[in-house]
Amino acid sequence: MEIISCYEAGYDGFWLHRLLEAQGVRNHVIDAASLQVDRRARRAKTDGIDVEKLLRSLMAYLRGEPKVWSVVRVPTVIEEDDRRLHRERSRLINERIQHVNRIKGLLAIHGIYDYEPMRPESIQRLERLHTAAGHSLPPHLKAEILRELQRLELVLRMIETIEAERDAIALAKSKSRHTSAKKIQHLVKLKSIGPEFATVLVGEVFYRTFDNRKQIGSYVGLTPSPFQSGSTSRDQGISRAENAKARTTMIELAWLWLRNQPDSLLSVWFRERVGNRKGRIKRIAIVAMARKLLIALWRYLETGVAPEGAVLKSK
Repeated sequence: MEIISCYEAGYDGFWLHRLLEAQGVRNHVIDAASLQVDRRARRAKTDGIDVEKLLRSLMAYLRGEPKVWSVVRVPTVIEEDDRRLHRERSRLINERIQHVNRIKGLLAIHGIYDYEPMRPESIQRLERLHTAAGHSLPPHLKAEILRELQRLELVLRMIETIEAERDAIALAKSKSRHTSAKKIQHLVKLKSIGPEFATVLVGEVFYRTFDNRKQIGSYVGLTPSPFQSGSTSRDQGISRAENAKARTTMIELAWLWLRNQPDSLLSVWFRERVGNRKGRIKRIAIVAMARKLLIALWRYLETGVAPEGAVLKSK
């Protein structure tokens, strides 16, 4: 007798899935946002109703209806561990911004606007600060800012350590345990792609396999979302589903690609359609280019053929 189970992806991650699979249970991890629900404003929701809905969806899925929900592709323990590097850096960058903004905000209430916490000798310069009225900083305020500076220095050291490890992987300076180090190193060879972009794209997207370009565009959330009901028909823009970090990274990379790869086929395609226009048209076009660039990079990693007209970095 085969046992089949399912649960919604959430806080507990994938450890339960791996445990069930190891015990011979066929388990499915479900994207909670993909489950169909009643659209009425006040719908009944209890644990019992949720379980019943999951069971009904599971039976429909097993009958051959794959679109009743979206099954999450569970990464291996090693693949999941490889993501830690760039995701921790992202959290530390946000923490750094918070500390800097907090220090500037505390000083602004006393009329000080030219203090930069990330400059060298920031603690020594704090001792020489005076308010706009020419007075010394209040003692408790100075103590609080000092603690913020100490936390900021700790965060900066952590970021420096992570970036050194990331660069060693991307530039092949040391033997790495990263399972996709070769893919990162191939991406870094292209002009406009640095170690951070390469690490994020491989860790979030290219660690897995795709059957076609539609799958990869859908995974990153760069596919169109048409709406049609009766005589109403309109385009709702990109879906914005799936991997938000990868989607944001690709749009940023598309802008850099235009600057650093101006003679590539993708850059020429963008300029022919946008010309000198700005605003909404340009933003729509850059999203379309991001999708094309993502597919081109996927093919580059799969076949070794660089995007047409792209320039490699000089060694």
